Amino acid sequence: MDGLNASGAPGWPFWVYTLLVFALLTLIISLSYFLGQRYQGGASGQPYESGILETGSARLRFSAQFYLVAMMFVIFDIEVVFIVLWALAFRELGWPGYLSICVFIGLLFAVLIYEWSIGALNFGPDGKKILKAYRKLPFKDPVL
Repeated sequence: MDGLNASGAPGWPFWVYTLLVFALLTLIISLSYFLGQRYQGGASGQPYESGILETGSARLRFSAQFYLVAMMFVIFDIEVVFIVLWALAFRELGWPGYLSICVFIGLLFAVLIYEWSIGALNFGPDGKKILKAYRKLPFKDPVL
């Protein structure tokens, strides 16, 4: 087929471009290998941040509550995309679209109330319990 591709255009510019890319990559990698430093100090093989060596494991256990909050954030964040898309197509959708988005927002509100009622949004200490325990402590107020 005389060096032409299926659309009838010549294919040699693609191959020249590919050859130039590989030649440039080879040149860059070779130069970085020959010109780079090869210092192997005491801590050069260890991971560090800001010059501080590690003191323990980076694998900490988090409460499942943090993952629940992250999942709820993603879910409600995606719902915002749906609402924005509805707002963009508001004139074409008319009243049926308006009623459907009202039902959608109502369901979102019902889910938010349900999650709030089961305590899924409480990921910090309960202030009322702390205050109640503080009042039960057997000591008197200090006199200044």
